Amino acid sequence: MWKNFLLAILVVLVAAGCGGGGDINIQPSNSSVVNNTGGGGGSSANANVTTASGGTCASYMNSAGQRIQATTNGNHCVYSPSFLAAGNPLLADMTLRELPGNGAHMFSGSLFVGRNFDSNASLATAGIREGGDGPTLTVEAGATLAFASQRNFVIINRGSRLLALGTRAKPITFTSFSDVNGTITNPEAVQQWGGMVINGFGVSNKCSYTGTRGQPGFAASGECHVLAEGAAGLDESHYGGDNDGDSSGRLEYVIIKHTGAQVANGDELNGISFGGVGSNTIVRNLQVYSTYDDGIEMFGGSVSFENFVAIFVRDDAIDIDEGWNGSITNALVIQSEGDGNHCIEADGLGSFSSLNEQEVEAKITQQINSRPSITNLTCIISPNGGEATDIASAGGGRGTHDPGAGWRFREGVFPTITDSMVISSWGDDSSASNYCLRLDNRTATEAAKTSGRELTIENNLFACEDEASGMVGTMTVAAWARAGNMNQFASLTAKTDPTATANTDLMLLGGTPPIFSLPFAMMMIGSAAVTIDDPDAAADPDDAEHIGGILAASNWAAGWTYGIFDGSRAQALWFE
Repeated sequence: MWKNFLLAILVVLVAAGCGGGGDINIQPSNSSVVNNTGGGGGSSANANVTTASGGTCASYMNSAGQRIQATTNGNHCVYSPSFLAAGNPLLADMTLRELPGNGAHMFSGSLFVGRNFDSNASLATAGIREGGDGPTLTVEAGATLAFASQRNFVIINRGSRLLALGTRAKPITFTSFSDVNGTITNPEAVQQWGGMVINGFGVSNKCSYTGTRGQPGFAASGECHVLAEGAAGLDESHYGGDNDGDSSGRLEYVIIKHTGAQVANGDELNGISFGGVGSNTIVRNLQVYSTYDDGIEMFGGSVSFENFVAIFVRDDAIDIDEGWNGSITNALVIQSEGDGNHCIEADGLGSFSSLNEQEVEAKITQQINSRPSITNLTCIISPNGGEATDIASAGGGRGTHDPGAGWRFREGVFPTITDSMVISSWGDDSSASNYCLRLDNRTATEAAKTSGRELTIENNLFACEDEASGMVGTMTVAAWARAGNMNQFASLTAKTDPTATANTDLMLLGGTPPIFSLPFAMMMIGSAAVTIDDPDAAADPDDAEHIGGILAASNWAAGWTYGIFDGSRAQALWFE
């Protein structure tokens, strides 16, 4: 039925002389609905008007032969609340152009790409077979998409794709009306609009499978349709399946700003939620800025990230759950001075508390627990007290969620984290939970920590007053991390500048702003030079000298990110 509907759209477009291929034409108009009643191949009845700056707005033909499109307001294209909402999603390819003169595509409602399906039967009827069968939304380099309120968000449903292809000189921005209109008074404002949800057919360990992940014969046993976080009622969407190679599109040089909302079911929207998103989804040069909940959260799937930035995330900058086994290469996380929770929070198994030990072990044997790989990450965290009650002092203030902290791994997760650093030394601890590293003692996770076979935390630097939390067998986590794992800890008792500016006994970062990894020859912890024996040094000599996310000599974050560098921010970073 869905295929037939698309065919009907195509026939109408061709008959109206609007071009073939089923793509949405870009024809602006002064009205949101224009009747196309010329018939018989006659020209469209709408006037070809443009925004004040000459930009063009998106439109589509509905099944009744009406062209649905934006109104213009100066340089902006303004779309009605029902333009592409949950009950009226995008069903054919569409392109959103760059609008000159600081124009933006202003959506008064949500933007849904493709239909949501909650059963195998409905997917089969629609002809959706795990990837690329649905519509594609293309966003041109330099385009800005803005949304009216926290009730509005973007969903890319399973089978559909988002091609957001920005460049360093022309990044793509998803933000709020308030940001575009200049009415945000606090640069770190959140909850100005909802955020983004991308759903795919990748593995989620909330579903049941036969066989071993990544091996021939692995398949979902029965239905796999997991309700996505942050939606309720008509806005619900689903993810999950057994295709870790699924593609939900491509995101390059994309910035997500001022997000976050709590919906009716109690879930909170993140900067971007990746539900079962597959490895053939390309994500390079992605930033989230000022988000109320998590920056990026992966619910299963295998999508990987290269060059990721998270600035002023109030909960977890990187949240991992339900069996995500992708990678993050090169990343920078900077929390607000008085807000933010974990740099990384990683869970191995969804609904862990409801599983018995045999069920946990069975899922791990199938390799459907989370197995993330992260390298060259810099976390600059706020030692705030969060909402917790264990406030030792008022020095760091209290944040929105839990206390500021580094990395937490729990519930059957098998991570590989290397060549990275966590620094909270710029502020005084406000909580007993301002740790750099925490490993929770939970069934299979504890067994893995004890054996050391499935938990790799090596070649990392930690600078926190509270070094670590938890035990590995009879050893503290800090002792385990030091012993044979080539990690270095700075023993701190108070706030300490980790640059050469004020303290030559702790030099881990440099540059302006001080976010860049120093060469090993310059790094100091106490009176000793930093030495890390990288076992891959022979194969990759450059990597052996690269701890953390960004080198000044190869600054991949320059020229497109927001909030870090002069010329593209509203305020200096709090530790400068």
